[in-house]
Amino acid sequence: MKFSPLFSGSSGNCSFLEAENVRLLIDAGLAGCTVTNALAKIGVAPETLNAILITHEHSDHISGVGVLSRKYKLPVYANERTWNAMREKIGYIPPKLVRVFETDRDFYIKELNVLPFSTPHDAAEPIGYCFSYRNKKVSIMTDIGHVTNRMLDIIEHSSLLLLEANHDVEMLLAGSYPYHLKRRILSDTGHLSNENAGKALAKLYLRGLRNVILGHLSRENNLEPLALETVKMVLRQEDIPDTAVNMGLAHRDRPSGIYIID
Repeated sequence: MKFSPLFSGSSGNCSFLEAENVRLLIDAGLAGCTVTNALAKIGVAPETLNAILITHEHSDHISGVGVLSRKYKLPVYANERTWNAMREKIGYIPPKLVRVFETDRDFYIKELNVLPFSTPHDAAEPIGYCFSYRNKKVSIMTDIGHVTNRMLDIIEHSSLLLLEANHDVEMLLAGSYPYHLKRRILSDTGHLSNENAGKALAKLYLRGLRNVILGHLSRENNLEPLALETVKMVLRQEDIPDTAVNMGLAHRDRPSGIYIID
């Protein structure tokens, strides 16, 4: 399997996943041409994609979905409540390209097993994904206010995890955001802080996770070195060497390379 976070942040989210004969986008929250240019940087032609899978209907996850689906005849996968919330935002999609699934029930795209699982965020029916192929598993878990035990159960033993580390709490509280936005971000259906990302990672380490990409970092309320160091500090506090987990970063404005899972 191959995985590349193309963009990750409130300005737009899009990731690429490949498994044998399957090539997917997870979300497409930027202009279609921006996504295709990013794909070109990792050597992927948009004509070779098989589908776009949606986590939730916020604009930073869907703004390019309509144009990409129409131009390249790509099926769009979403649960029913998300589809109903996004359909008018993305423009007309031919019915034959709409794939509505049920959250928490797995399905296949060719040989790739896909498990969409429920996540806590302030959207219609937000989800994360586990993608499994030949005993390897890539999981995506961003835009989450907190991490539940059930989420931990689902993504344990992932070969690679894209995990939200959205903000440093002190930076957020001291920053210029209005009170209502700070309250939303800090809520149980908001976004995961660096510290809470570290706590989740410590639990997942005990469940077999060894490779993580920190994503959805806030431009205003976080710094890449700070996110990394905070997560590592939490691991050390839990008596886990910070070198025990391979840790990468998903950038807001450019592809973050290709991760090979074999």
